[in-house]
Amino acid sequence: NRTGQPYILQTNVYTGGKGDKEQRIYLWFDPTKDFHRYSVLWNMYQIVFFVDDVPIRVFKNSKDLGVRFPFNQPMKLYSSLWNADDWATRGGLEKTDWSKAPFTASYRGFHIDGCEASVEAKFCDTQGKRWWDQREFQDLDGLQWRRLQWVRSKYTIYNYCTDRTRNPTVPVECKRDRDI
Repeated sequence: NRTGQPYILQTNVYTGGKGDKEQRIYLWFDPTKDFHRYSVLWNMYQIVFFVDDVPIRVFKNSKDLGVRFPFNQPMKLYSSLWNADDWATRGGLEKTDWSKAPFTASYRGFHIDGCEASVEAKFCDTQGKRWWDQREFQDLDGLQWRRLQWVRSKYTIYNYCTDRTRNPTVPVECKRDRDI
């Protein structure tokens, strides 16, 4: 990022082999100063991205609306540092300062809780058996929705749901996800 400017976090949801569901937010803190908790809740009902337990993105299962949802494929979580200075840095205005390489990211307290992928299983057969399947994780609660609205109103800088150049028609899942 540009010195003194907020850091940007980008999320994307890939389903059916295709992404194009990006959202970007400014972080409300400097992530280089301390460790922060980044987490993802992924169940049959929704995918929720969190930063320090604040939901920053929700992608609901909208299969009933014809939107593919990744419930029959193994989860892959990517966290990377990559050269995206041709588009991600104010539209390519800020270039990577390669003299500061190597760039590193470190993790602590890394934990994954989920079911193991199986060749025979078409999806994770845990409905009602694991913590993430319970009713309280099928939707955000009131406080979580308010926190998400706070992030959207103050820190969201790009949302595919509102990008009329890429999506002249509002994607149907955006209404369910309350993104518009």
